[in-house]
This record gives sequence, C-alpha cells and structure tokens, in this order.
Amino acid sequence: MSKKISLADHHPALQKVERQLHRRGLLRGGLSLGGLTMLTGCNLSDGDTVDKVLWAMSRFNDRVQALLFDPNKLVPTYDVSQITKPFPFNAYYPVDSAPEVDGDTWKLEVSGLVQDKSSWPLSRLRSLPQESQITRHICIEGWSAIGHWSGVPLRTFLQRVGADTRARYVGFKCADRYYSSIDMATALHPQTILALDYGKEPLPLEYGFPLKLRVPTKLGFKNPKHIAALFVTNDYPGGWWEDQGYNWFSGS
Repeated sequence: MSKKISLADHHPALQKVERQLHRRGLLRGGLSLGGLTMLTGCNLSDGDTVDKVLWAMSRFNDRVQALLFDPNKLVPTYDVSQITKPFPFNAYYPVDSAPEVDGDTWKLEVSGLVQDKSSWPLSRLRSLPQESQITRHICIEGWSAIGHWSGVPLRTFLQRVGADTRARYVGFKCADRYYSSIDMATALHPQTILALDYGKEPLPLEYGFPLKLRVPTKLGFKNPKHIAALFVTNDYPGGWWEDQGYNWFSGS
C-alpha cells in the first residue's frame, strides 16, 4: 500500500499545524457537549464559559494563520480599468461622522520599541520613498472593491525610525477612536503601506485622510483610517473589532 503524502511532510510550519489539528481531532472525536460540560464545571448556558471557549478557538486560529502566512507572497494587483467606482465608504459610523483632521497641524505620533520617537508631519512622510498599488479590499461583511492606493511602505518607515523588527506587533490609534494592530511579519510585507493618496489625489476624508494603513493581505477592518499614532510593542494591543470577538490575524 502506498504511503499517503501530505504537504506538511515538506513544510515545518505545516507539520506543526497538522500535529495540532490531529490532537484537536482526537479531542473532538471523544468530546460531547456533556463532556464539555464536565470539563468546564458548568453548562453551556454559562456565557463566561462560552466566551472562554470561543476566545480559545480564535487564538488558535490566529496561530494557525500566522504559521501559514508567507511574508514574501504578493496578493494580486489590477489594472486601472478594474478600479471600483465609486470605491465604497465603510466604517462603524456614517460618512458624515468621519473625523475632520487639519492636515497642516497633524503629526503622526511614534512610540514603543523605536529609536526615533519624533513626530512626523505630512510633509516629512511625503519625503520618504512612495509606492503605489491597485489591490482588492475584502470586507468581512461579504463585499469587496478594488482601489488605487499610494504611500510609504511600512517597512521603510519602520526602518527609518529604527523600529525593533524582532518585536511582535505594530499598533495604530486613530482620530476617530478606532484602533488596530498587526503582526510584525505583515508590517514588513512589501505590499503593506502607509497610504497618503487615493488615485492621484490626497486621501479624501471618507477614505481615511490624512493617513490610512493599506494592508491587502488582511481583511478590511485591519486597515485603520485617520491614523494619529503608531507604536511597536511586544504586548498584545488588540483592536476595535478584535476586542469584540473578531479574529485578530484575519489574513492570508
């Protein structure tokens, strides 16, 4: 009988995932709802218990996605003719509630595990090398749209401020009280940019003026707009939606 060949046989990260999934399969096969009740010491109507189980599953999903993430694999790009018009507005509030930021006085605050904690006005950000991309934004609500973004590669910015790229997270705080964070491998991905322009114009208000994170390897809610502060840390920063139960990694 021929041996079944697994992709994990040739990929150490997949080997680890396969072992984890095998153990979970064994547990799932012998664990009924009654068994889960016995393990937790209470019933499944206990909201705290359900939350703990769901959070544990979410954290497991984060680890698997991180193991499978290829920091060098590029997402598809598109032609100008394929851009979605109009590109949709999306936030946890209506468009007329988007924060109005004064670009003349705005400065990006930088903190955490970086050597240079000085702030960055728009003119200073625009003096750095810029890159452009036409990529697809995928929303967790089930829709997608193709947009044209330009700005500073995040890895270029992190290098310029002397960030510790061995750190685990890069976090963002926004003018609209939104906040989010990504793993360092995603921050260093060649298509992750601090977007300053949409098309050939500065970001309009509804798309995140004056600064938006464009990270096409992640779902849309991982692309914060109206960024006011950036920090590098080893402490888990969470996020607006992630702290309400959304999967944190949420990417390819």
